[in-house]
Amino acid sequence: MGRNNARNIKTHNEKLHKEQDKEKSKKVAREEKLKAILKKFNEGKE
Repeated sequence: MGRNNARNIKTHNEKLHKEQDKEKSKKVAREEKLKAILKKFNEGKE
């Protein structure tokens, strides 16, 4: 499959953006979990 026509370019870009969105959402979820863990840890210290 060549990406020389508009339909194939569009399909490729949609797949690419979907993967990038997945990675971004994983990163955000991980950061939120870390914040929650740190908050709980700090509450336990006091």
